[in-house]
Amino acid sequence: MNLSIANILDEIIASVPLLKPELLLIAGFIICIFCALFLQKWWKDSAFAACLATTVVLIYALVEQLGLSATGFSNMWLVDPVGTYARLMIAVSTLIIAIFIQQRYRAHNGDVYSVLLAATLGMNVLAATTNWLLAFIGIEIVSIASYVLVGFFADSKKQAEAAMKYALFGSVCAAVMLYGLSLIYGLTGDLDFRSAQHLQGLMTSPQAMVTIAFLFVFVGIGFKLSFVPFHIWSPDVYQGAPTPVTAFLSTIPKVAALILFMRLYKAWSAGGFYFSDLMVWFMITVAIVTMLVGNLAALRQNDVKRMMAYSSIGHTGFLLMSISAYQDTSSYILFYIFAYVVTNLAAFIFIDHIEQRTGTTELTGYAGLGKKMPLLFVCFTVVAVSLIGLPPTIGFVGKLMIFSAVFDLYGDTQATALVLLLIVGVLTSVISLFFYFRIPLYAFLRNADRQYMEHRGSAILPLLAYVLTALIIFFGLFPDLLLRMLG
Repeated sequence: MNLSIANILDEIIASVPLLKPELLLIAGFIICIFCALFLQKWWKDSAFAACLATTVVLIYALVEQLGLSATGFSNMWLVDPVGTYARLMIAVSTLIIAIFIQQRYRAHNGDVYSVLLAATLGMNVLAATTNWLLAFIGIEIVSIASYVLVGFFADSKKQAEAAMKYALFGSVCAAVMLYGLSLIYGLTGDLDFRSAQHLQGLMTSPQAMVTIAFLFVFVGIGFKLSFVPFHIWSPDVYQGAPTPVTAFLSTIPKVAALILFMRLYKAWSAGGFYFSDLMVWFMITVAIVTMLVGNLAALRQNDVKRMMAYSSIGHTGFLLMSISAYQDTSSYILFYIFAYVVTNLAAFIFIDHIEQRTGTTELTGYAGLGKKMPLLFVCFTVVAVSLIGLPPTIGFVGKLMIFSAVFDLYGDTQATALVLLLIVGVLTSVISLFFYFRIPLYAFLRNADRQYMEHRGSAILPLLAYVLTALIIFFGLFPDLLLRMLG
């Protein structure tokens, strides 16, 4: 017994270095709370500075882990290139969101940075585990932090309603997922979804119980990824939340949830039991329905934030398609995730800047603004082109690689469902052209029907969005540079 405890302690101590980035996040979280409580009276940006310093050091620590493949804490913690690159994207995106919040809400916002770091910690957990217990803890950390972020700056009935809807729907999804996990643990006696014992337990369990348990688990993952039918919270929350928080919700948590889902799909679809085929069909069906619902609903929206919410749902379908085509080519998935994050962050920064200057997020309010803000709307149009998936942008290369991977998989399997997946993917890309191009249509080809009292917004945020737009073009023209980094 003593020897067993000694071995466990030795393994824990040996595994601690793998947690270096997460320990830095915990330290930064505590420092941000301290700054918000004691230093903000004398230095109002102290918590922001602590958050900024934490994310910079975090990025450095993650760069040090590139190329490392190791497990720790009894295989509960996994460090591999896919997870490390995903955590790097999360860290850089967190840095951008922190600057976004600081530029938009300078007063009384010290606590929000500690919440943002807590959310980043939860996303890191999701991207670096194959253990259901840690995955659930990570999802709950991200969810609770997200509820707080949505309600933190609520100064209107609409924003308070968005926060309440989000918290209620998220709580129900978490409870359903936890029940599903309890069923899976009861059936397998193991919480590592890649382990032989876990897969063996699933193979020998009653099919009906396994199916019910999996569907319950997908409720929690579906909530974070916003795929159909768990997308119903997204439009109201995205529209009602402050734009920096909407930018956060639509991008960063999806990166972590997608990596977890990718690992799960890889383990279960190759498990060799009846649910393997059902898992593949489930993924393809959900991807098709999500792409159709997201893009068709976006056609009817006049509010840009609500349109981007449905667009984000549609892109979730493409993200699921990338997983369906996964064949040990993780660089393609990471490339598409990078393209998705960069374009969405740029889009929401542009939307926020226009809202600051005009006081509206309605498409009709963009009429004639292309003449007043030509550079901004040219770059916004480039971002829209990337979201559609047209050359010469990174979005085009990302979608092309996913389509190519699905076509190659069809060549190997001759599965008719993959052809349907390809057709729907192309069709919804064409549909998206009609609602994305409404932005330059109103900005450049319509005349303003009302006058706005223009308010000067931040100069830093548009500059940041211009840099992101430049990356969209650069990696669209030279995708090999990014693929080599991710490979």
